[in-house]
Amino acid sequence: MRKFLLFLMIACSSSLMAQYSARFVVTNVATRGNEDIYLSGTFNNWNPQDPQYKLKPFSGGRKSIVLINMAPGTYAFKFSRGQNKQESTADGRDIAERIIEINGDVSNEFVIEGWKDDYPEKPKAFTASPQVKLMDTAFAMPQLNAKRRIWIYLPKSYAGSDKKYPVLYMQDGQNLFNEKTAFAEEWGVDECLDSLQGKGFKECIVVGIDHGGTKRINEYNPYDHFQYGKGMGNEYLQFIAETLKPYIDSKYRTLKGRDYTYIAGSSMGGLISWYGQLKYASVFGGGAIFSPSFWISPQIAVDAQQWDGMDMLRMYFYTGGKEEANAVNDLNKIAGIMQKKKNAQIRTVVNPLAQHNEKYWRQEFASFYIWMSNNWKE
Repeated sequence: MRKFLLFLMIACSSSLMAQYSARFVVTNVATRGNEDIYLSGTFNNWNPQDPQYKLKPFSGGRKSIVLINMAPGTYAFKFSRGQNKQESTADGRDIAERIIEINGDVSNEFVIEGWKDDYPEKPKAFTASPQVKLMDTAFAMPQLNAKRRIWIYLPKSYAGSDKKYPVLYMQDGQNLFNEKTAFAEEWGVDECLDSLQGKGFKECIVVGIDHGGTKRINEYNPYDHFQYGKGMGNEYLQFIAETLKPYIDSKYRTLKGRDYTYIAGSSMGGLISWYGQLKYASVFGGGAIFSPSFWISPQIAVDAQQWDGMDMLRMYFYTGGKEEANAVNDLNKIAGIMQKKKNAQIRTVVNPLAQHNEKYWRQEFASFYIWMSNNWKE
């Protein structure tokens, strides 16, 4: 019996420590002389010119790199020639993150169609509507020892009334209202709300919090990670709940109760918006969880199972069928767990054609907003 238990312990330990190799082969590269090509992704914090991830030339004009000791999981990556020299489509458009699934030794071939810097972008226009203001360019975040730009959208009726409004707190403020500051495309939250409210839908205030740039993953991650380091998600949520929200409530006419306070975001922002509803269930009455990065920790499912609060959970889950390999399964798993809670109002949407980008989150935002506003009593 002892021998069997020892064998079982060794087998389990070996399984947990399993590591594999991944071979990336570029078979064809858009003409660009003999410049070095690098691999950047979630495995090296998206460093675009990491010498340890430089591809090496070999026969037939191809280039390749082999990564060893890769833990099982889903990894996102792209090819680059250095800072601001990312790969693109043949006509210079952005490409979605490439995805590789590691469950064993793998070898894949890729074609680089073009380079983004061969197609200089025209200056982006300032597209924020008059309803959007910069509340502060350096709002103090004492929990993170940082300062951050904060945007605020006020409904058209705000200035001419004494009405109080629900508030939606959103992550990645750079991408919400303004093409000029957006990473790729903006969500168009302001135009969407202007249109919906013009059709008679309920109004609300939206607070957009800029992400922390290179600290984005850490600030939106409540869990420590072996690649990305210490998670600061708990401190980030404490900032929203205990610093930013009280300030907004003191300076603007808001409906302060949890039933009128929502939180939303996408990708890592979707993860922290989900987690925020569990950690601060007495503050946030619901939210949008767009394309959440549930792959980042197995602890997510554990926390979902163990949450036993009595507050009503209102969660709008969304992902695309053309995102990373496990996106739909991961979303359905967590949404399914939350659906079984005693007080839960859960909606799950999967767009089979959608990729992981702002274009598709923008398309879905109106549906989420209508669903959300139906919970507000006049």
